[in-house]
Amino acid sequence: MTYETSRTPTPSAADPQVSPSGRRPGWNKVPEVTVYFWVIKVLCTTVGETAADLLNEKAGLGLTGVSVLMSALLAVVLVVQFRTSAYRAGVYWLAVALISVVGTLISDNLTDNMGVPLETSTTVFAIILAIVFVVWYRRERTLSIHHIDTTSRESYYWLAVLFTFALGTAAGDLVSERMDLGYWLSAVLFGLSIAAVALAHFALGLDAVWSFWIAYILTRPLGASIGDYLSQPSGDGGLGLGTVITSALFLVVILGLVIYLSVTRKDVAQPQNAARHAV
Repeated sequence: MTYETSRTPTPSAADPQVSPSGRRPGWNKVPEVTVYFWVIKVLCTTVGETAADLLNEKAGLGLTGVSVLMSALLAVVLVVQFRTSAYRAGVYWLAVALISVVGTLISDNLTDNMGVPLETSTTVFAIILAIVFVVWYRRERTLSIHHIDTTSRESYYWLAVLFTFALGTAAGDLVSERMDLGYWLSAVLFGLSIAAVALAHFALGLDAVWSFWIAYILTRPLGASIGDYLSQPSGDGGLGLGTVITSALFLVVILGLVIYLSVTRKDVAQPQNAARHAV
């Protein structure tokens, strides 16, 4: 029987892998959280920052036009992602890269086109993300990414991811620009914050689900700060590589890692591993 996420499969005695709830153990639609996951995630956030700047500068569509174009492209890729029967590295990470760009553009539109203060947008995105988590938990009784195995859970997952990127963009800009720390010090600050979350999880027992999502949010401003540091002119505190070179460099690395994972399947959740995850 082919497992489809667009509908819940009917439990069958002929398929002992299908639970009475209609879920099939091990058919998670997101990758295992390994070092590859975090490396590619940070690289995607960097590309999200530099690619958004590049498109805004070169496409000639204006910030609003670029936002509409990238949102439409993201919608197409998400349709493909939802229609896949299981995790596919290429489709999944393309969706993450595009959602990083769109999340950046949402925040930039609010700040640049509508004049919304970064303090306000950061607060609003935090509230929206909290609402997504509350509704997700009330409906599914879990926020774990080890069980993104139904269309409903996948919908909440991608909605949460979108607002983590928007929140991370606004919060990162608030720290690096309004607090005048600069790109390099901002990257160090967010890197140390992620390390503190990891320490709290492994040494102090901070809940695994919340540790993951806090770190996930913090990787967005970390990657953005790295991208800005590499791409912005030296007079503005960067290395002056430009958005073209920086975006191309990181895209090549992402592509290489995704091809490697597609071949080796090192980040594919195994049924026995999925069954062991309690969160």
